[in-house]
Amino acid sequence: MADRTGPRAETGASGVRDRLTPRAREIAAAARDILEESGPDALTMRALADRLGIKAPSLYKHFPDKQAVEVELTAQHLAETAEALESAEARAPGSLDALAGAYRRYALAHPHLYCLATERPLPRAGLPAGLEDRAALPLLRACAGDMDLARAVWAFAHGMVILEIHGRFPDDADLDAAWERGLKALHP
Repeated sequence: MADRTGPRAETGASGVRDRLTPRAREIAAAARDILEESGPDALTMRALADRLGIKAPSLYKHFPDKQAVEVELTAQHLAETAEALESAEARAPGSLDALAGAYRRYALAHPHLYCLATERPLPRAGLPAGLEDRAALPLLRACAGDMDLARAVWAFAHGMVILEIHGRFPDDADLDAAWERGLKALHP
């Protein structure tokens, strides 16, 4: 796969790739901090350079543009979502409720990252190979390999989460009951 996010190196531990140089990781961490604190609109190359105490052109040695930084943050979102779902699956194999709970908790804990990663087209070409599949596999397994059902459940979960993040439910809405009802409707 062509590298669009800067120099990458392999690490040996458990076969996991360390895609970024130490400086690129530092830049990505600062970008994540800005995003988590203030939202996607606050994430600019100038704000990032200011956060790091460097001039903006120095960033381009590691990331060719803001989109490359956003691709890295999207990759982080997918990897962390995969970890949350894998952990839920390990605790309660086959439980759609456990997966939905883990998905919701992760998204609500990282609302700006979630929105950045899910409210625009997925930059598949810039993501590490296999990452999207890894994030989807726990749900696919819980749906007994039924891809259409897995997509429907994901669409329901995403819709519920995004509406919750954007404050679209009334204050007295019982969202736990809505999640339970929706999941039962999709997977009795």
